[in-house]
Amino acid sequence: MKVVLKEDVFKLGSLGDEVEVKGGFARNFLIPQGKALPLTRENIKQINHHRSLLAKTRADAIEQAKNFAKQLEETQLVFKMKSGESGKLFGSVTQKHVYDALVEQGINLDRKQLSLSNPIKSLGSHVLAVKLHSEVNADLVVKVTAEAEESKDELAEGETPEESQETAGESEESTATEATE
Repeated sequence: MKVVLKEDVFKLGSLGDEVEVKGGFARNFLIPQGKALPLTRENIKQINHHRSLLAKTRADAIEQAKNFAKQLEETQLVFKMKSGESGKLFGSVTQKHVYDALVEQGINLDRKQLSLSNPIKSLGSHVLAVKLHSEVNADLVVKVTAEAEESKDELAEGETPEESQETAGESEESTATEATE
């Protein structure tokens, strides 16, 4: 079935394009959601009449996407994760983690716009591509740092980590002298 797109559709086409899609996809998704019109003589005339408006709408959408890309590129996400000595994470940072962190910062976008092919499993800075428009992409910096390995539960109140180690050393010595007696 041939349809004319009323807006950009990811992996299909952009505003005003005439595309061939399966009938069910057009009838059940594109047309009910207002993303496309069936390709008829009346709709072709209507689209040709409104092509200049569509071009203006498209230009506005590209401009908004570029502004949003600047905002995204200034954003830096930092994840504190448990890791081993070699820098490998216990677990990973997935696309869902990145999306949730962006929503917490007030940045709303579709989760499908993030492209993370494999989960992040190592410490350091990673660049994540974000497709905002068919012509606009942004790079999002995701930093993964090691979580502090000192457990607050093990430290007594008011002690510094050095004092805690000294206390542990004294208790080991007293345990060793009790064992020899």
